[in-house]
Amino acid sequence: MHENRVVRVTKDIPFEKACLLGCGVVTGAGAAINTAEVRVGDTVAVIGCGGVGLNAVQGARLAGAPKIIAIDLQPEKLELAKTFGATHTINPNEVDDVVTAVQEITETSGVDHAFEVIGLKPTAEQAIKILGVGGGAYQIGMIPIGKQLEIDPFVDILMQQRKYQGVYMGSTSPKRDIPLYADLYQQGRFNLDDLVSKTIRLEDINAGYAELECGKIARSVIVFD
Repeated sequence: MHENRVVRVTKDIPFEKACLLGCGVVTGAGAAINTAEVRVGDTVAVIGCGGVGLNAVQGARLAGAPKIIAIDLQPEKLELAKTFGATHTINPNEVDDVVTAVQEITETSGVDHAFEVIGLKPTAEQAIKILGVGGGAYQIGMIPIGKQLEIDPFVDILMQQRKYQGVYMGSTSPKRDIPLYADLYQQGRFNLDDLVSKTIRLEDINAGYAELECGKIARSVIVFD
């Protein structure tokens, strides 16, 4: 690794927490803070509450969003999202229509910002549908190459004055943002502890990947003696 890619953080932060800052944290939190520039009073929805989505939730909380809607199929993840700042949750299996459910929560035509953190065509399209007038949908999840979204540019984008934007690594400036999140963690204002679902040994890495793939955990951290 070249020295210009190394970022120094406070020595007080445990390694198993500091390691989270390099990818999922900056991508999720950065999407809300840097890319979308969520402001005080904005409403937010996050589709997919894994490790990256949880950080999008707490990034929106830090930015001052009063209503943050976590959307996921797994009840356990929705409960976890509340600890990161979600004020409302929606399980698509428990509502007739996600768009209507979002509108009922916001009491408007939709949210100001929607973050898709799964990487699926249906949820990417849904992120646009749940926007209010002038809202922005942000694609964080990696949709497979070749997949095409089916939207009506006139109805879904132009007339509603919406935008759809890709997010890469949360538009992060590593030397600025990583020390900032580390300091916020030390101040008790940024949640890293609940991101670590479990610590595992290197020999357990395949089981860790399996648990991550089926959505059972937020993050496993490999530790060495």
